[in-house]
This record gives sequence, C-alpha cells and structure tokens, in this order.
Amino acid sequence: MCGIVGYVGGREACPILLKGLHRLEYRGYDSAGVAMVDEDGALNVYKCKGKVSDLEHFLAGKELGGNIGIAHTRWATHGVPNDVNAHPHCSESENIALIHNGIIENYRVLKDALEENGYTFRSSTDSEVLVNLIEYIRSTNACSLLEAVQQALRQVVGAYAIAVVEKNNRDEIIAARQSSPMAIGIGRGEYFLSSDAASIIEYTQDFVYVNDGEIAVINRNKPLKIVTLDNHEGRIDIKKLQMSISQLEKGGYPHFMIKEIHETPSILKATMLPRIRDGKVCFDEAELPDPLLKDAKSITILACGSAMHAGMVTKYVIEKLCRVRVDVEIASEFRGRQPLLTKDDLTIVISQSGETLDTLAALKMAKACGSKVLSIVNVVGSSIARESDYVVYTWTGPEIAVATTKAYSAQIAVGYMIAARMAYVRGLMDDAAFRSFTGTLLGLPELVSSLIAREPEFERIAASYCRYEDLFFLGRCLDYAASLEGSLKLKEISYIHSEAYAAGELKHGTISLITDNVPVIGLVTQSNLIEKTVSNLKEVNARNARVLAICTPPAESLLYFADDLIVLPQAPDEVMPSLSVIPLQLISYHIAVLRGCDVDKPRNLAKSVTVE
Repeated sequence: MCGIVGYVGGREACPILLKGLHRLEYRGYDSAGVAMVDEDGALNVYKCKGKVSDLEHFLAGKELGGNIGIAHTRWATHGVPNDVNAHPHCSESENIALIHNGIIENYRVLKDALEENGYTFRSSTDSEVLVNLIEYIRSTNACSLLEAVQQALRQVVGAYAIAVVEKNNRDEIIAARQSSPMAIGIGRGEYFLSSDAASIIEYTQDFVYVNDGEIAVINRNKPLKIVTLDNHEGRIDIKKLQMSISQLEKGGYPHFMIKEIHETPSILKATMLPRIRDGKVCFDEAELPDPLLKDAKSITILACGSAMHAGMVTKYVIEKLCRVRVDVEIASEFRGRQPLLTKDDLTIVISQSGETLDTLAALKMAKACGSKVLSIVNVVGSSIARESDYVVYTWTGPEIAVATTKAYSAQIAVGYMIAARMAYVRGLMDDAAFRSFTGTLLGLPELVSSLIAREPEFERIAASYCRYEDLFFLGRCLDYAASLEGSLKLKEISYIHSEAYAAGELKHGTISLITDNVPVIGLVTQSNLIEKTVSNLKEVNARNARVLAICTPPAESLLYFADDLIVLPQAPDEVMPSLSVIPLQLISYHIAVLRGCDVDKPRNLAKSVTVE
C-alpha cells in the first residue's frame, strides 16, 4: 500500500519526487523518504517518520541536487513506523538504495542466509533484506545491477513493486513488480515512475504499465527496456491517460473528502450518460456483451470494504429485477476456500483502484474455475482491469481521500445499470419498464444534488453525535447494505466504534449493548419493510437510545419518536442507497472534523490495499 515515485532526466529530481509523494499519500503516511544520486555520483538518502510534510521540513537547508532519484511514502507492514524503518533502505555498503511496496513472505530465510555471510541489519523491515540480497549477488557474481535484481527476485516469494538506484550511476533506475502496481511515464529525454499514474500526470500523458514478473530498465539516455525475470524481452505498450491537474487539487475545499462528495452528481452523470442511448441502458459490446448477462446461471461478486457494500446493493437489485442467484463474497475469504464456480457462472469484481491484492487474487481463482470475469473499476489500465475478460469503467477520476465516497456511488450506479440491462435481455423487463427505470437513474444526479445542498442540516446533526464513542446502524435488506457503508465511513474517519446490524437481528444479542450512551442510526427507505424497521427503532428508543432516522416520506409519520429525522426525496426502493449514503457521508465527515481528525488521512489506513 506504500507509494513509490521516481524520476530520471534533465530536471532537478527532488521537487518532482516530493510533489509525487504528496499525491501518493493516500497510499500510506507512516513515514517518507528520498534517495538521489547527485552530479558527483554520491548516493544521498533522507527519510523520517511522519507525513511528506515532515520530510519536507527535514530536508530544509540540505543540498538536494541531482537529476535522478526515487522516493517513498510508507504504510507500515514489517516494522513499526520510525526513522530507521522508513524507506529508502540502503545496502550495508550504502552503494545501493531501494524502495519497496509489498511483502516479502520468505524474508526470514533470506535474512538468515545473508547474516551467515556477514550482513547486519539496521531495520526490522523485509525491504532491507531485499536490498542487501541484491548487493550480495552483485558483488559475489560481479554482475550488472539489472542481473542482480533479476537473480534476487527469482528467490523472492511475495508481492512487490520496487525501484533501485546505485551510487555513481546518474542515468538509470531499475524497477520491477509482482502483484503491486507500477506505471512508467515517458517524457522527452526523461522518465517518471509511480505507483499511480495520476500522481505524475502533469508531466506526461504517455504511460507504460509494468506487468507481473517484469523488470523495467529506465535509462535517460536509452529507450525504455522491459525484461522478464528470465531475461526475455517484454512488450512496450504505451497508453494515453486523459486527466486534468484540477482533479488532483482541493479546489478551495478544506478536504478532498468533502470535495469528492460534492463531485458525486457530476460523477454519476459521467458514469451513466455514455451508457444510456435512446432512453435505455446500453453497454458497448466490448465492455459488457448482452449474451454474458443473458446466459449467466448465477453471479458471484468479489470485493473488499466499501466495494463489497456496493456489491451487496448490486446483489439485491439483480436478484429483485432478474431473479438470478447472486452471492457476495469478501475477496480475502473467497481465497481461503475452494470456490464452486463453473464456465456457466459470471464473476463480477469491484475495485476502485483495480489493484486490491485480495480482490486480484480472488479474480484469478475465479478465472481458473472457468468463470467469465467482469470488473467494475475506476483506474484505467489497472491490474484487475487487465486480468478481466470485460471491464466497465466508472470514470470517477482520481479519488484522493482515503475514505471512498464518489467512487462508491459510481459503483452502485453501475450495479443498477447492469441489473436493468440484464432484466431487459432476459425478457423480464419490457421496453416501457426499461425506459422508466433508466429515467429513474437519469434523475439520480439531481436528487443527490438536492441532498448535498442540505449539508448545513447534516452538519447540525453531526454536532449532536460527535461526543459519542459507540454508535449502531440498523436497516433491512438494501437499507442494511447502506448501513454497512455508513458505519464504515463513520468508524474509519472519526474513530468512533460503529457497527451495522440487520435490524431483524437486533433481538439476537445486539440489543444488550443499547444504552442511553449508544445512539442508533436507522435507515427506513424500503416500502415493504417500513413497519418492521420502525418497530426495531422503537425497541432501542424504549431503552433510552438516541435515534436518528433516515427515511422516505411514507415513513415520516411513523417516526414521531425519533430524536432526529432526515427525510429523503421520494424514489423507487431499488435506488434508495444512492440517496441515503449522502447524509451518511456528510454526517460522518462533519463528526470527524468536529473531533479534530485528519479526514483525508485516517490513522492506520491507506486507500489502495496491495498487501495481504
């Protein structure tokens, strides 16, 4: 989950590296560091615990010359966050510097072997083992840096994206990947390296995505070279990435999260409008062919975190409209068993980044079973997109805040469209019904805008709940799926202990935790379940719990007992999660602000989870 950035060319490297790190901080911010080779060939490494801003303060007044360098922002896995464990790591001789994203699973075996050969270690990281292994091979075999990296990585078990520079080499970076993202930007007489192409988009729109098992030789004086671990030449496939710099800036908002919530209406339009023609949802044949939807015997959705909650919404809607069995699986759990998938089943994979390691591994397992794989992904050219048979891009643009908002809304919008198209091609929805449902989808951006306009109302409600340390969410069916997402938002950015429960399960243990100091947020938007959910909320109210109810107009009169009430615009039951999530996001955001939390960079979290 760490962020990697590199540069070699004719410009001063350090400003480019630091700007890249700032844009990659969503991947981790436990520590940061840079390694640069100056004009005299000296290898200079600077690193410290904390955020990139802490690194900038540390670098103040230091000589930072050089046209080549690598940099890193860390999310800690092996070794606590401190100065010593921060990247880059140097070999014992301090001739080679390395940055690493991932986990070396067999590092202990490799470390023991190196210690037997006289190596000592400063840090407790697996990454320091790798840089010393490269140096050992280079010195023992008298080989090139590329050959040493190749030989070292053939001994490695695990996931990695690495970048390596060495003393007295002002022209070359060696980079490699296995199950962790890496993109190379190609400029005029210069190259850029990053875990996320968006972080370096201001310098070039031409990118090469490194594949698993490949090593890139990035030399300012030569064309880009890609080879495999066995030294076979890899293909150079240059992709164009269209993106504006303004998408990477706050644009006057205090945090990226609130900016991204406010972008949701336009994102919904960007996601849906290109796929609506003649008043009906229509996917291009290349991204989602009708036979795939028509012939699927069952569907399995694989995802993690918020993407899994989007998958739950998709499950409910597909099952209701299409009468097809849908299973939603946590990707990491799916990996741990023997899945019962066949060539007649469809697997849908959901991931904002397209790089989530557990989801990627689960995808490969599904393909190995013969299942066709459709991915719902935001990042173009990501690993999950490349591994899938079909891809529906959400076109969300960069999402910088660690807590997802607009990307989640786009994912469930794609789920609605898939469900509607599937029902139509299976003959379960006629033209009139199909156009009506499509019209409902087209109306969502305006309804979401109307809720965002009510932000002051939600901010006032947030002030009433920010003092609590425990909070429960209740809902049934689609409301339960939305409750899970609301609970996750609250806990990850405000650090309030929050749990979501299916409302019917309240009496099976959960109610024992209800007190006057444990408020409950109840979602009451499903017309056939109003009375049942209202009854559950009355039960917690009878135990003196503060109740915030989020409902549709038909339920408003039944919720007279609620301490706080949010009435949503009227809409069909199937799309209510698109509306209920907005006040949940805004309330969570304002609670976090009131509690003094770092909204965009919650503690211990990173946006793209590329480790197990």
